[in-house]
Amino acid sequence: MTKETFKAFLVSQIDNKNYQTNIVEKVVDDLPQGDVLIRVEYSSLNYKDALSAKGNPGVTKKFPHVPGIDAAGRVVISKSAQFQANDSVIVTGFDLGMDTWGGFAEYIRVPAEWVVSLPDGMSLRESMIFGTAGFTAALCIDALQQNNITPDRGEVLVTGATGGVGSIAISILAKLGYAVVAVTGKESQYDYLKFLGASSIISREEVNDNSGKPLLKERWAGVVDTVGGNTLATLIETTKHSGCVTACGLVGGAELITTVYPFILRGVRLIGIDSVQCPIATRSTLWKKLASDWKPSHLERVVTTVNLEELREKVNAILQGKIVGRVLVDLSRKDRLAKL
Repeated sequence: MTKETFKAFLVSQIDNKNYQTNIVEKVVDDLPQGDVLIRVEYSSLNYKDALSAKGNPGVTKKFPHVPGIDAAGRVVISKSAQFQANDSVIVTGFDLGMDTWGGFAEYIRVPAEWVVSLPDGMSLRESMIFGTAGFTAALCIDALQQNNITPDRGEVLVTGATGGVGSIAISILAKLGYAVVAVTGKESQYDYLKFLGASSIISREEVNDNSGKPLLKERWAGVVDTVGGNTLATLIETTKHSGCVTACGLVGGAELITTVYPFILRGVRLIGIDSVQCPIATRSTLWKKLASDWKPSHLERVVTTVNLEELREKVNAILQGKIVGRVLVDLSRKDRLAKL
């Protein structure tokens, strides 16, 4: 089709245990088959991307590989009548950046059913400040609202508060009028969390109960949990009657050891959040909310911007828990227009 070249953050396998990353020049014809060719302007770094960059087989099985589960840019060629050249679009989730070459490159090619039109009121840059993390936060908040968790019901607790999902969840919830309790182990970031809108901040220890009691004092109307494990169990046991807990992460462990008592005696609802296979209709609805009523006024406060060459350092940092907020990957080479 074309020999147009582009830059990509390529992960290669050296042996069974070792992988290396390099910025390389690839050809558009190297991309997988798909309906829509997109010139990527922005991507973002997520924990899953870092795992892929380190060769984690639970994320990526085929190498060499380009990570990046998020991408935003402009359509170059489309076989689908739904999209035209120069349309601004967003792609997150599905297989992008997992076993399909992803957004850490200047071009991607994907099926049309993975693509969402950029909503009015949002720039391509803003869409990737949100990225999968922001979209996941939106899914959590939407689930809380669908389960009648309104601001007058009481406090909403957010774990992993300084991370991407947590930072954006706090920002949106505060804008919508909720009293937000942020959970963090980073005392140095208290001012950051207060700036985002947290009404109070507590330590991780306060939501990590090991007493073995099946029910604890009722505290939260709603929960956005990015941690899982015993933290999630504790939050279920401390949620108020008819409250709602959303679960979207497992950094604290994949096992959930609890009892049925919170569910049958307090009517607590546990909602699993999946941003990967979420239907396009839901995606479009929530992206429109993020572009309007749910968009925080301080998006730039939660983001650090890097280019492809600076990405390796951030991959290591996110795996070490050293990232605060979001990392935006800028691929908008203004001096190079796509002419295919």
